[in-house]
Amino acid sequence: MRLTLAAAIFSLAVPAYADTFVPDPGHTEILVAWNHAGFSIQTAKFHQVEGTLELDQEDVEAAKAEFTVAVSSIDTGVEALDGHLQSGDFFDASNHPSVTFVSTGIEMTGEKTAKITGDLTIKDVTNPVTFDVVIHNIGAHPVGQFFDYYKGEWLGMTATATIKRSEWGMAAMVPVGSDEIEITINSEMKAQ
Repeated sequence: MRLTLAAAIFSLAVPAYADTFVPDPGHTEILVAWNHAGFSIQTAKFHQVEGTLELDQEDVEAAKAEFTVAVSSIDTGVEALDGHLQSGDFFDASNHPSVTFVSTGIEMTGEKTAKITGDLTIKDVTNPVTFDVVIHNIGAHPVGQFFDYYKGEWLGMTATATIKRSEWGMAAMVPVGSDEIEITINSEMKAQ
Protein backbone atom coordinates (compact mmCIF):
# COMPACT_ATOMS: atom_id res chain seq x y z
CA MET A 1 0.00 0.00 0.00
CA ARG A 2 1.49 3.35 -1.06
CA LEU A 3 1.86 5.84 1.76
CA THR A 4 1.80 9.59 1.39
CA LEU A 5 4.24 12.10 2.82
CA ALA A 6 1.35 13.30 4.96
CA ALA A 7 1.20 9.84 6.55
CA ALA A 8 4.96 9.82 6.99
CA ILE A 9 4.90 13.19 8.67
CA PHE A 10 1.94 12.22 10.84
CA SER A 11 3.74 9.04 11.90
CA LEU A 12 6.48 11.24 13.31
CA ALA A 13 3.90 12.94 15.56
CA VAL A 14 4.41 16.34 13.97
CA PRO A 15 1.42 18.68 13.90
CA ALA A 16 -0.01 19.59 10.49
CA TYR A 17 1.50 22.67 8.90
CA ALA A 18 2.43 24.25 5.60
CA ASP A 19 5.88 25.75 5.42
CA THR A 20 8.63 27.04 3.20
CA PHE A 21 11.90 25.26 3.94
CA VAL A 22 15.31 26.67 2.97
CA PRO A 23 18.65 24.83 2.99
CA ASP A 24 20.93 25.38 5.96
CA PRO A 25 24.31 26.33 4.41
CA GLY A 26 26.23 24.60 7.19
CA HIS A 27 24.40 21.31 6.71
CA THR A 28 23.78 21.13 2.98
CA GLU A 29 26.11 19.58 0.44
CA ILE A 30 25.82 18.67 -3.21
CA LEU A 31 28.28 15.98 -4.23
CA VAL A 32 28.96 14.78 -7.76
CA ALA A 33 30.99 11.67 -8.55
CA TRP A 34 32.39 10.19 -11.76
CA ASN A 35 34.66 7.41 -12.94
CA HIS A 36 38.11 8.73 -13.90
CA ALA A 37 39.57 6.67 -16.76
CA GLY A 38 38.56 3.41 -15.12
CA PHE A 39 41.08 3.96 -12.33
CA SER A 40 39.13 5.73 -9.60
CA ILE A 41 35.93 7.45 -8.54
CA GLN A 42 36.48 11.18 -8.21
CA THR A 43 34.21 13.67 -6.46
CA ALA A 44 33.45 17.35 -6.29
CA LYS A 45 31.33 19.37 -3.91
CA PHE A 46 29.28 22.49 -4.55
CA HIS A 47 29.31 24.77 -1.51
CA GLN A 48 26.64 27.35 -2.43
CA VAL A 49 23.01 26.37 -2.86
CA GLU A 50 19.91 28.50 -2.38
CA GLY A 51 16.25 27.85 -2.87
CA THR A 52 12.99 26.76 -1.32
CA LEU A 53 10.86 23.70 -0.70
CA GLU A 54 7.16 24.56 -0.36
CA LEU A 55 5.55 21.73 1.61
CA ASP A 56 1.95 21.44 2.76
CA GLN A 57 1.27 18.31 4.80
CA GLU A 58 -2.36 18.33 3.66
CA ASP A 59 -1.51 18.48 -0.07
CA VAL A 60 1.86 16.80 -0.54
CA GLU A 61 1.53 16.30 -4.29
CA ALA A 62 1.41 20.08 -4.65
CA ALA A 63 4.84 20.42 -3.02
CA LYS A 64 7.26 22.57 -5.01
CA ALA A 65 11.03 22.79 -4.93
CA GLU A 66 13.29 25.29 -6.64
CA PHE A 67 17.05 25.43 -6.08
CA THR A 68 20.01 27.28 -7.56
CA VAL A 69 23.63 26.14 -7.28
CA ALA A 70 26.57 28.50 -7.87
CA VAL A 71 28.95 26.87 -10.36
CA SER A 72 31.83 28.95 -8.97
CA SER A 73 31.47 27.13 -5.64
CA ILE A 74 32.64 23.78 -7.08
CA ASP A 75 35.47 22.25 -5.09
CA THR A 76 37.42 19.14 -6.08
CA GLY A 77 40.36 19.87 -3.79
CA VAL A 78 42.50 20.55 -6.90
CA GLU A 79 42.52 24.19 -7.97
CA ALA A 80 43.43 23.48 -11.60
CA LEU A 81 40.59 20.97 -11.93
CA ASP A 82 38.14 23.43 -10.36
CA GLY A 83 39.14 25.94 -13.04
CA HIS A 84 38.81 23.40 -15.83
CA LEU A 85 35.34 22.34 -14.67
CA GLN A 86 34.27 26.01 -14.74
CA SER A 87 35.65 26.43 -18.28
CA GLY A 88 33.78 26.14 -21.57
CA ASP A 89 34.64 22.42 -21.72
CA PHE A 90 32.24 21.81 -18.87
CA PHE A 91 30.01 24.27 -16.97
CA ASP A 92 31.13 27.46 -18.77
CA ALA A 93 30.66 29.41 -15.54
CA SER A 94 31.44 32.81 -17.05
CA ASN A 95 28.38 32.53 -19.31
CA HIS A 96 26.26 30.18 -17.19
CA PRO A 97 27.01 30.87 -13.52
CA SER A 98 24.19 28.76 -12.08
CA VAL A 99 22.66 25.32 -12.20
CA THR A 100 18.94 25.20 -11.40
CA PHE A 101 16.39 22.55 -10.48
CA VAL A 102 12.64 23.18 -10.53
CA SER A 103 10.36 20.35 -9.43
CA THR A 104 7.46 19.19 -11.58
CA GLY A 105 6.09 16.34 -9.46
CA ILE A 106 6.44 14.22 -6.35
CA GLU A 107 5.50 10.60 -5.72
CA MET A 108 5.81 8.85 -2.36
CA THR A 109 7.37 5.40 -2.69
CA GLY A 110 7.40 4.43 0.98
CA GLU A 111 6.91 5.77 4.48
CA LYS A 112 10.00 7.97 4.26
CA THR A 113 10.96 7.72 0.58
CA ALA A 114 9.88 9.61 -2.50
CA LYS A 115 10.69 10.37 -6.11
CA ILE A 116 10.91 14.04 -7.00
CA THR A 117 10.96 14.81 -10.71
CA GLY A 118 11.93 18.17 -12.10
CA ASP A 119 13.75 20.20 -14.70
CA LEU A 120 17.53 20.41 -14.31
CA THR A 121 19.11 23.28 -16.23
CA ILE A 122 22.84 23.39 -16.93
CA LYS A 123 24.33 25.74 -19.56
CA ASP A 124 20.82 26.76 -20.69
CA VAL A 125 20.00 23.11 -21.48
CA THR A 126 17.02 21.73 -19.58
CA ASN A 127 16.27 18.03 -19.16
CA PRO A 128 14.04 16.12 -16.74
CA VAL A 129 15.68 14.36 -13.80
CA THR A 130 14.18 12.18 -11.08
CA PHE A 131 15.76 12.16 -7.63
CA ASP A 132 15.24 9.31 -5.18
CA VAL A 133 14.68 10.95 -1.80
CA VAL A 134 15.05 9.58 1.71
CA ILE A 135 13.43 11.69 4.42
CA HIS A 136 15.53 11.30 7.56
CA ASN A 137 13.41 13.43 9.85
CA ILE A 138 10.92 16.26 9.96
CA GLY A 139 9.94 18.28 13.01
CA ALA A 140 11.67 20.01 15.89
CA HIS A 141 15.49 19.91 15.67
CA PRO A 142 17.05 18.46 18.84
CA VAL A 143 19.93 20.95 18.64
CA GLY A 144 17.34 23.68 19.21
CA GLN A 145 17.60 22.99 22.95
CA PHE A 146 21.16 24.38 22.80
CA PHE A 147 21.07 27.02 20.03
CA ASP A 148 18.21 29.35 19.09
CA TYR A 149 19.04 29.05 15.38
CA TYR A 150 17.81 25.45 15.44
CA LYS A 151 14.45 26.18 17.03
CA GLY A 152 11.39 25.57 14.88
CA GLU A 153 10.55 23.00 12.21
CA TRP A 154 13.27 21.26 10.20
CA LEU A 155 13.41 18.68 7.43
CA GLY A 156 16.42 16.45 6.80
CA MET A 157 16.81 14.46 3.61
CA THR A 158 19.15 12.83 1.10
CA ALA A 159 18.41 12.90 -2.64
CA THR A 160 20.27 10.91 -5.31
CA ALA A 161 20.19 10.75 -9.11
CA THR A 162 22.41 9.72 -12.01
CA ILE A 163 22.63 11.83 -15.16
CA LYS A 164 24.59 11.75 -18.41
CA ARG A 165 26.54 14.98 -18.61
CA SER A 166 26.65 14.86 -22.42
CA GLU A 167 22.90 15.53 -22.42
CA TRP A 168 23.71 18.98 -21.00
CA GLY A 169 26.45 19.80 -23.52
CA MET A 170 29.35 18.62 -21.37
CA ALA A 171 30.80 15.75 -23.41
CA ALA A 172 34.47 16.77 -23.10
CA MET A 173 36.74 13.76 -22.57
CA VAL A 174 33.93 11.18 -22.62
CA PRO A 175 34.49 8.25 -22.13
CA VAL A 176 37.86 8.81 -20.42
CA GLY A 177 35.89 10.68 -17.80
CA SER A 178 32.58 8.87 -17.45
CA ASP A 179 29.47 10.32 -19.04
CA GLU A 180 27.45 9.16 -16.05
CA ILE A 181 27.56 11.50 -13.06
CA GLU A 182 26.15 10.48 -9.70
CA ILE A 183 24.56 13.32 -7.73
CA THR A 184 24.02 13.14 -3.97
CA ILE A 185 22.34 15.96 -2.06
CA ASN A 186 22.37 15.94 1.74
CA SER A 187 20.44 18.73 3.38
CA GLU A 188 18.94 19.97 6.60
CA MET A 189 16.31 22.57 5.75
CA LYS A 190 14.75 25.07 8.09
CA ALA A 191 11.13 26.21 7.95
CA GLN A 192 10.74 29.96 7.53
